[in-house]
Amino acid sequence: MASMLVKLHIPYYVFCAAVVSIGGFIFGFDTGSIGSITLMHEFEITFGKLSSTIQGLLVSIILIPASIVSFGSGSISDRLSRTYATSLGCTVYGLGSLICCLAGLNGQSQKSALVMVFIGRSISGAGEGIFLSAVTVYGIEVAPHHARGRVGCIIQLWISTGILLGYFTCYGSLNIASSVSWRLPWIMQTIVCASLATAVPFLPHSPRWLVHVNRVDEAKANMRRLGLNEDELALNPETPAGTEGSEPRKEEKKGWRKNVEQFKAAFAPGLRGRTLLALFMLGVQQLAGIDGVLFYAPTLFQQAGLASQNASFLASGVTGIVNLVFTVVGQQLSDRWGRRPALIFGGVIMAIAMTVIGILYSLPSLSSAGQWSVIALIFVYFIAFVVTWAILMRIWVSESQPVHTRASVSSLALTVNWGCNFVIAFTTPIFLEASPSGPYYLWAGCIWVSVVVFAIFLPETKGQSIDGEEQNLALDVKVGWLKEQLEKRPPLSRRGTSWTAVEVETEKKEGMVEPKKMEAPADV
Repeated sequence: MASMLVKLHIPYYVFCAAVVSIGGFIFGFDTGSIGSITLMHEFEITFGKLSSTIQGLLVSIILIPASIVSFGSGSISDRLSRTYATSLGCTVYGLGSLICCLAGLNGQSQKSALVMVFIGRSISGAGEGIFLSAVTVYGIEVAPHHARGRVGCIIQLWISTGILLGYFTCYGSLNIASSVSWRLPWIMQTIVCASLATAVPFLPHSPRWLVHVNRVDEAKANMRRLGLNEDELALNPETPAGTEGSEPRKEEKKGWRKNVEQFKAAFAPGLRGRTLLALFMLGVQQLAGIDGVLFYAPTLFQQAGLASQNASFLASGVTGIVNLVFTVVGQQLSDRWGRRPALIFGGVIMAIAMTVIGILYSLPSLSSAGQWSVIALIFVYFIAFVVTWAILMRIWVSESQPVHTRASVSSLALTVNWGCNFVIAFTTPIFLEASPSGPYYLWAGCIWVSVVVFAIFLPETKGQSIDGEEQNLALDVKVGWLKEQLEKRPPLSRRGTSWTAVEVETEKKEGMVEPKKMEAPADV
């Protein structure tokens, strides 16, 4: 294997990140297939015609346990390791997919079969909550500084691949005259989960996780094994530079107390600003409506004028192709442009597209040209999201935290993400039924708000250290005129802020030194 990677000029750390990131494929495949599954004729024969409420609940039910379990998945990842947590999550997810595959067999009634699918998707959601944050953190932690963006967004490449194959698997199985048409996607999920759960434990642990658990010698060995420079592995003062097998710190708390301490550390002075921004960022990522578009792409295209089921399914497949192509484009650009300008610019494009779609659907009647404009704007929104928000937000969340809070904040942010995702996935079909324009106005409003927040507060993390004392954790105000106004105020260190302040101008006195600019401690 090693010789093959050398011949292909693929660094071993890229290979490891790519294998672990297949967890993103599982997530994406479900996103691309579940909405289409609920519209299949054979699915309706087995489970009956679903109302918009039941359809929304079936699609979104996976997100409730994912959100709940993700709240503690950072502790699981810190305790077991990133790789073992991924393996555990895939095992649980695969069990849920298997239950969905078996629904409706042996003459089950429609209600019993539907309940079985709900149970299976709930179990899968728990597995998803365990592995997805561990996968994201692992990719960031095994990557060198200069390639962190490209390696970190491998997971998004797998998500996009999963969405594409999910769409086309359903398009290909649509006309199978048996229940295999809707069982096939869940069969494929089960196989992928079993394979990944078996393979991941054989990969090297994250060196930064090994340092976190005081296995420094093993961390250095894994840096060499991954083909990384040991100098990039900064040892925090909080982590003793002892050898593997040294005694753990006596003051370290165990069990649930340790979990509480990890979350308290994320909101400690100097970190709480970035933690709150991370939660806001992954929450608004879903409130922007992306999974409303992905889960219900066939419905949205039917609403826009593609009346036949085959045409709407095919358009959904084209969405998957666009997603994959522009994920590759975004991956190549991720280490060339900064996180901050990309997220702001991408948000502006998305907000304009959603606003115009809302306006078009508010017209008394929509012409054929208007319908095609809606379809085109959906793709404009989608491309802007994929190239910027989809790739860079999870990377920023991981880059912005030190190693001792990285997993817990990533998992907490995913909890918020899945909570907002559930709201969007559950309400979209109901909202569209009540008002064709309403969802688009709501999504546009959320995006505009996030653009303003990013313009004011979002710090740049591209190319910066993610280890030790070199890591800059301050949350600064970026808008020039607003910053100038704040700098005229007295020092705010006692009020718990990380904003830069300037001492109040005093009357010049003979022999007095000019007031110096001072930085208040970062404790937001």
